Amino acid sequence: MAENLREKIVETNRDVKWICRTLKRMEERDAEMEGRLRSLENWRSETAGEERREREIAAGAGGVVGGIVAVVMRVIGWG
Repeated sequence: MAENLREKIVETNRDVKWICRTLKRMEERDAEMEGRLRSLENWRSETAGEERREREIAAGAGGVVGGIVAVVMRVIGWG
């Protein structure tokens, strides 16, 4: 009877250690995934910011060119 109880305690102890190691690996994997996700979010926000700046520059350049064309047309007498 005591031998059977001792075997169960040893087995339970082994199981608990396995569970703890598994949980630690899962936490490390979650932390790694969180880091990757943060990097991706930062990259995406930087990319979105660059795209927005490019659109703003293009819109500004389009406005300047339009203004120049209007002045040239008025000077030439077409406007």
